[in-house]
Amino acid sequence: MAAKRVLISIDERLLERIDEAADRLGMTRSAFLAQSAARDLDSRVGPGADPRVRASLAALDRLISDSRR
Repeated sequence: MAAKRVLISIDERLLERIDEAADRLGMTRSAFLAQSAARDLDSRVGPGADPRVRASLAALDRLISDSRR
C-alpha cells in the first residue's frame, strides 16, 4: 500500500512522548503512529460484541414486538 504524507497538529508534550516511545522501540515516528492507529482501529468493537449487550438488545426487541400486538 502506498504511503501518503499528511500534516497534523499534535500537542508538543504528546509529540515528545511519541518520539520517546518510537525511539525505545527502534521505530520511526511515522511507523509508530501508523502502528498505534492501526492497533486502535482494529481493536475497536461495538457494544454488540458483548453477549450481555446482545441479550439486552434482544430482550428490548421482544418487548417492542410484544407491545405492538
